Amino acid sequence: MKRRYAVLVGFTLLLPLIYYMVHPIQPEARLRVAVTSSLYATGLLDYVAKKFKDVHPDVEVLLIPVGSGAALRYAERGDACAIIVHEPTLEKSYLDRKVIEGQRILAVNYFIIAGPRSDPANISRARDVVDAFRRIYDAGERGLTYFISRADDSATYIREIKMWRSAGVSPTNRRWYVECGCGMDQALIMASELKGYILSDVGTYTALRARGRIQDIDVLYNGSTDTMLLNVYSGYIAKRCGGVEREYADLFLDFIYSNPDIVDRFGVKEYGSPLFYSTKLFGDRIVDLWRGLALGE
Repeated sequence: MKRRYAVLVGFTLLLPLIYYMVHPIQPEARLRVAVTSSLYATGLLDYVAKKFKDVHPDVEVLLIPVGSGAALRYAERGDACAIIVHEPTLEKSYLDRKVIEGQRILAVNYFIIAGPRSDPANISRARDVVDAFRRIYDAGERGLTYFISRADDSATYIREIKMWRSAGVSPTNRRWYVECGCGMDQALIMASELKGYILSDVGTYTALRARGRIQDIDVLYNGSTDTMLLNVYSGYIAKRCGGVEREYADLFLDFIYSNPDIVDRFGVKEYGSPLFYSTKLFGDRIVDLWRGLALGE
């Protein structure tokens, strides 16, 4: 009798364990974050989300990788509670319409132009980025090269279009102008395969190059000292988001903003240098730089 009782007690104690093995503990909340593809493709946001979950284990962060334009529309529809984007002109229009709020400028890097080592457009000798785009156009017209465009509503594509306009040329419907309608990583792979030119953020280029996914294009124009190619990443809360999810959205963006070393150290071990930089070195000046980009100055 005692043995049966002991077995019964032991089985009863096991029941909760068996239940939770079959039915895992569900998180208290799910946080939907639409993020630009460069932050996702490099792995930075996955890394940040895991660090955040260490502090807040009761929330599941769902990352939605899309272009900046799509991320802003997600916020407008209420399909994402937080967004992280990098196209100040678009951001300003959504801020003015009160679709998003609570801006935190979280990270910066810069755009580069990569292309074939032979550099048929000779952009490595360009005076500035506008001259580089004009040289690519001329080389394309002479049948010497291709340019691969994301051709979507991403921040990278919007910046590219600004460069063509500043150069006073339009590549639309040219044979050498390849519109992929794809993410940054796929566009870079296509540029490598075609040995063409491409505008890319330096982080995605560096990560893919180190992983061996792109081999036949090099950085030929470095935008690190060119304010026209400064790449500023900002986080926002969707106005339509509320309740527990909004509380976690605020905590998530504050977590990134308050831990700049997470951004500054990411990629150093794997790639030899950061893929992105926190804004701590810029101080309050980063707000003026963002505003200048937003106003097209």
